[in-house]
Amino acid sequence: MGGSTQALLEYHERSKHRVDRYAPGPAGLDWATQPDPFRVFQGSPRIALPLAADTLSASYNDLRRGALPPAQRFSLRTLAILLELSLGLSAWKSYGTQRWALRCNPSSGNLHPTEGYLLCPVLPGISGGVYHYLSRDHVLEQRAAVDDPRWPEAFPGSGILVGLSSIHWREAWKYGMRAWRYCQHDCGHAIAAVSYAAAALGWQTRLMAAAADDDLAALLGLDRGEDFGVAEREVPDVLLWIGNPEAPPDLERMRLALGKAHWYGQANRLSAGHESWPDIDAIHRATHKPLTRELIPLNPAPHPWPAMPALDLSFARIARQRRSATGFDGRARISAAAFYTMLASLLVRRDTPPWNALMHPVAVHPALLVHRVDELEPGLYVLVRDAAALPGLRQAMRPEWLWQRTGPDDLPLYLLLPYDLRAVARLICCHQDIAADSFFALGMLADFEIALKQPWRYRHLFWECGVLGQVLYLEAEAAGERATGIGCFFDDEMHALLGITARAWQSLYHFTVGSAMVDQRLSTSAPYEVQP
Repeated sequence: MGGSTQALLEYHERSKHRVDRYAPGPAGLDWATQPDPFRVFQGSPRIALPLAADTLSASYNDLRRGALPPAQRFSLRTLAILLELSLGLSAWKSYGTQRWALRCNPSSGNLHPTEGYLLCPVLPGISGGVYHYLSRDHVLEQRAAVDDPRWPEAFPGSGILVGLSSIHWREAWKYGMRAWRYCQHDCGHAIAAVSYAAAALGWQTRLMAAAADDDLAALLGLDRGEDFGVAEREVPDVLLWIGNPEAPPDLERMRLALGKAHWYGQANRLSAGHESWPDIDAIHRATHKPLTRELIPLNPAPHPWPAMPALDLSFARIARQRRSATGFDGRARISAAAFYTMLASLLVRRDTPPWNALMHPVAVHPALLVHRVDELEPGLYVLVRDAAALPGLRQAMRPEWLWQRTGPDDLPLYLLLPYDLRAVARLICCHQDIAADSFFALGMLADFEIALKQPWRYRHLFWECGVLGQVLYLEAEAAGERATGIGCFFDDEMHALLGITARAWQSLYHFTVGSAMVDQRLSTSAPYEVQP
């Protein structure tokens, strides 16, 4: 076993929450060192972005069914819409003298470790270069001005790149060692959020899966120590190509062109003090991605389109109204049709958001604890998102499970055990009522052998979980309900429920959907001031 694989296993086991002890974390929250949720590159030129999302007519139902509108032209206006509806603010909340922002991309603890970048050629209203998106002000901060002919040549067709990075400290401040996992979840949510917003503009999205982390750091300016100084460093996650999938950009040409770029800005320091988490540094090193071969685009098995949800909302509205529920009423039920529609939306379909962004085969399958779904027995179910995984899943679990095909003929949903599992769901999710008071809760089972063979794909497994979570968030809103991700769960208690004893399958993320109770003490205001 290689050193990276061993380090990965050690982190995975040490970062598990257990019934008798939680993963290592801070003894308490040091509010004096709470990280600033907004990274700012001080001294960089700024470009104000228009608030144009309300001009977008694309419906959410059309996007989820692969009916993308005609592609709009890349310009400052359309880039503003892309960023506003994926990484931008969705509202401000306040309670007494406290005030905090919500965003279209969800985050564990609303701490937002994910930062967004734009790399583009010369477009109407914007010069070619590298930009950081400051969601607080809905502006682009110019990080690099590029005056090199190789830069426009690197963009062979119409398109742009969106880069995502993580600041581990933002999550570690509250969650300690397990924070690295949550950063990966958030990255997956952001990938999906960008894919949906791009589709609303008629654009396809592809993850640049072959790129090495070192190249991503160079392209985003994250390797420029002089620009960060004592500020918290960012680590590269992904580059997303938004444009013609058949004509991707030349990243090497871009990197060479940046050798002559003029860089702007100094990163702000987010906290006055820090607590070191060496395990996070270790897993970051273990999952460092080298340059790999280009992947052959996925050709998923055909699946019927999901039925229309209860609410036919515009994508702009549903993206901005998405919220993480903090409590469910514990009594309401959901129809079987709505439940099946949500699950059908988790199946991969070619050139349809958010699955168009992913290049790897399906690796994650939800194990569902169903509580209150009309015409469906409460119990334990599994949605097998790729038929090829069925034998491995059956072999890994208890031999006495029923594996009874349930629901519509075209939905690969299997009943394992009819039983009231509300108390079990509450226990597994760190004794949280929200897992038992919902319509259903679920754990996301990942093919862990993938990570053991290629350690950097440990991150990809979490990203796929985050993508699934983003789909469920939007599907819940379209059904007139609410959802929330759950990062605090007892990993091995979920495995014990299923009968999983080997390491081949691991639960990496939990989620729940229900009828939300709204906290009336909180006030809500618009995300941005209306421009004159």
